[in-house]
Amino acid sequence: MKAQEIKKALIEQKIMNLSGNLYHRTQLEFAYNSNHIEGSTITPDETASIYDTGTILADKDKVIVLKDATETKNHFTLFKYMLDTLDEKLSEEMIKKFHFILKNGTLTESEKEWFNVGECKQKKNFVGNITTSLPKAVPSDMKKLLKWYDDLSNKTIEDIIEFHVRFEHIHPFQDGNGRVGRMIMFRECLYNDIIPFYIEDRNKSFYLRGIKEYQNNNEKGYLIDTCLNSQDNYKEMAKYFLEED
Repeated sequence: MKAQEIKKALIEQKIMNLSGNLYHRTQLEFAYNSNHIEGSTITPDETASIYDTGTILADKDKVIVLKDATETKNHFTLFKYMLDTLDEKLSEEMIKKFHFILKNGTLTESEKEWFNVGECKQKKNFVGNITTSLPKAVPSDMKKLLKWYDDLSNKTIEDIIEFHVRFEHIHPFQDGNGRVGRMIMFRECLYNDIIPFYIEDRNKSFYLRGIKEYQNNNEKGYLIDTCLNSQDNYKEMAKYFLEED
């Protein structure tokens, strides 16, 4: 199984817009897992219902959080946009567009004014116990990050993971950084002919520990191993859909 086969299948199946294929399964699994890592209350069945019918079939006693449902729908749109722009080099403008697609319509108008959807954060934020870039430093920090990344030749999965760690340390947006960052990892794998992956919610603790160890102690193994495990899992899923019996 090669990355080019996966990329070709995802693009072709997106255009076909049929269910029961790799694109369909990736949309459901990626959206559910990446949103759930961030605390979404939407279940796998509800994720599938939003994708397949545009409605939510929930238990009668459950209260649906509108923000969670909207972000699920937006993640589907973001994945499509990511595939549509695979011929373009990763840029700050593209990253901002990723954020806009993910977060658009999830907040009230009054909140949007300071939240700055699709633009750099205006207020300080943090992730875990890690201090992130100050709002005024984000533009220059992002330019430095992209310059470092652009200067790399023959990018490896380790380089893409390194980009993710640096991106999360900057934390350029008020919210949604993790999901945007994980979409970038999936995209950059496809762009560089590497088997893509998404982080499964069941590996959330390993993933978060991996980022913490990477940033605080320069211990890269935890996060790399978690990502490689997720890559193996996605490769097996792709084989199921793409290889003939």
